Amino acid sequence: MISAIVPCFDEEACLAECHDRLTRVFTQLGVPYELVYIDDGSRDRTGDILQQIYATDPNVTVVQLSRNFGHQSAVTAGLEIAKGDAVVIIDADLQDPPELIPEMLALWRDGYDVVYGVRESREGESRRKLWTAKLFYRIIHALSDIEIPLDTGDFRLLDRKAVDAVNSMPERHRLLRGMCSWVGFRQRGIAYVRAPRLAGKTKYPMRRMVSLALDGIASFSTFPLRCVTAAGLIAAVVSVIGILYALAARLLTHKWVTGWASLFIVVLLLGGLQMISMGVVGEYVGRIYTEAKRRPIYVARAVLHRRG
Repeated sequence: MISAIVPCFDEEACLAECHDRLTRVFTQLGVPYELVYIDDGSRDRTGDILQQIYATDPNVTVVQLSRNFGHQSAVTAGLEIAKGDAVVIIDADLQDPPELIPEMLALWRDGYDVVYGVRESREGESRRKLWTAKLFYRIIHALSDIEIPLDTGDFRLLDRKAVDAVNSMPERHRLLRGMCSWVGFRQRGIAYVRAPRLAGKTKYPMRRMVSLALDGIASFSTFPLRCVTAAGLIAAVVSVIGILYALAARLLTHKWVTGWASLFIVVLLLGGLQMISMGVVGEYVGRIYTEAKRRPIYVARAVLHRRG
């Protein structure tokens, strides 16, 4: 059986078309399937529409979260409830084409455990969005301790053993594309053209992109901590050189090191480095604090599914 996970947040305008296209693709494949819709605390009619879809389609499961926990948590909920031998993650806005799923399944049958979509181009998006997205992927790629493919989102197919491996990872700050890379197995990318949103607005504005980037860097890289250590070592070396110079000038010459401006600059520089260092360490400590509380990644208000 094949499962498709569809996270939804305020997607009332997209759901009917999304369901029709997914149903058409899986019907043509002729394989048993389930569509797992996750209502991530939507504020519009998304929940009502999903209940209507559930009432008319026996292949549908609906998970309604108690509030908006975020895209990564919603997908996690789907991964934990999906029962398929292979699981596809796809957004409801139809920027990622359901018609690519048969090609993903063909590669899965050829032995690939993770098949991910690579965004060859992105239509209908502003220059600022394209630039920030490109910067986001390259920063994550450059700083991560593991190989995270460039220009890939969460549109992918996972074999059951890859799903089980991801579900065994308990962290609360999640970057699923990084987690899918970390688990390993045989992986393959498929290039595609990302379409404009069918309707509505993006659910990843600048604030969420920055938050996701921080989660990815803190979860998969110790590079910022190494930078803090390097900055501290450089500051210490420069300080020692300055001390030796001041002592030599005092003891060997008739001049004393003067100048309040240089002292003012040095104090500000070291103070700034200390604050940045505290901020970087604080990001990691904050994540340790969150993990130590062991709160659930999401809370489900209701799960609509047919037993058996």
